[in-house]
Amino acid sequence: MAKRGNGLGGTPVEIPRKGRPNTWGVRTPLHFNPAVGRKDRYWIGREYKNKTEAEKALSKWIADFDEGDLTPRSDMTMGQLMDRWLEQHRGEDTTKQGYEPKVRLHIKPHLGEEKVVEITDDRLDDFYRMLETTPSLTNGGKPLGPKSVRHIHNAISAALETVTGPRKLLKVNPAHTANPPTERQIKAAEPDFPTLNDQETKDFLGEIWKPCGNRACDGGLTHHCLRDAPLWTSYAATSCRRSEVLGWKWDLINWDEGSIELAWVVVEEGNAFRLRKLTKDGDDNAVIYVDQGLLKVLRWQWERQQQEKARLGPAWADHGLVFARDGFKLFKEGRAGGPQDPEKVSARWRTTRNRLRLPEDFRLHDWRGSKITNDLDNHENPVEVSANARHHSPGYTMARYGRRRAEGAKKLAASSAGRIGLATLV
Repeated sequence: MAKRGNGLGGTPVEIPRKGRPNTWGVRTPLHFNPAVGRKDRYWIGREYKNKTEAEKALSKWIADFDEGDLTPRSDMTMGQLMDRWLEQHRGEDTTKQGYEPKVRLHIKPHLGEEKVVEITDDRLDDFYRMLETTPSLTNGGKPLGPKSVRHIHNAISAALETVTGPRKLLKVNPAHTANPPTERQIKAAEPDFPTLNDQETKDFLGEIWKPCGNRACDGGLTHHCLRDAPLWTSYAATSCRRSEVLGWKWDLINWDEGSIELAWVVVEEGNAFRLRKLTKDGDDNAVIYVDQGLLKVLRWQWERQQQEKARLGPAWADHGLVFARDGFKLFKEGRAGGPQDPEKVSARWRTTRNRLRLPEDFRLHDWRGSKITNDLDNHENPVEVSANARHHSPGYTMARYGRRRAEGAKKLAASSAGRIGLATLV
């Protein structure tokens, strides 16, 4: 440490005591404390027996400070740290919204009052085991699953990393040596969501395009019974996510090339939703290729939307969206043409699913899994399948969606037996 100016150095002082011998105390020099974000000084100790012991304590503090081995003093709690980390989070808004309930409902109630400097890897391990074994009101009275606990660990680790390093609160991040659920445990606990094969998908598409037959139904563009048929078809025919299809825009469809640029998404943020630029996967110009059959469906959607715009007039605020909010059951003074509420889309899907007697746990997102799985089962090029799904590698696509089928296993066994002449042995 550089030479200290007058009034800034630590000087041992004698402290009068009643009923016992006087002691000596010493304070630190005035220095910048990153734990509190300002210049600070505090007592190193006030119970030294003599001046010499106090001077030795001061010399050791100065040496440790100069070497960067000194942990700044702070009463910062885990709750304060997590709040600051969330406030300064620079990732996607949806990512931040995903972390907020985990911090509020799980981390702060159990670790919020504990000091950051007292958190250890053993304490974190105990916390994770508690989450995995104790019923949680936020999870229907069941303990949290491995994947949720791992997400909580990731939040804690990232927050602790901001106060780890030279002259910060922690020399090492205790989360780095903690033991959250492993990837293998997470994968083993994942439910096996259902998929529809190609024939089942074909049957479904045939059903949703059947007019309802009511007296007001003309079997065409105007009746509401087919309003969602193009939307459900788009999910079944592509491997796009819910947010991506709701963000399709007319001016990003290349009709001649048969491609759609995925530049926008409709995302949920808390109790609200909004249209924003696509930044997921780090791909600002994600493009998928579609068949002319789907483009024909989208032309039908275009014609229906033009009729809606003409019918609603000023009540239509055009955002250029393919699947914009239409005028069906539009409240007085309401506006159509903007993005649809993703949760209401999912609710309508559940109604459709139940009406057509699909598996009761078949989610809208499972069209994505069905499309990818069926493409792989039909020996399509994994590179193209992965690219259309916007995965980071074909290996991930195969590992995540390439399921073992009994039919495929039998074909493999027969092919192998034929190559080695197994049938001629007996």
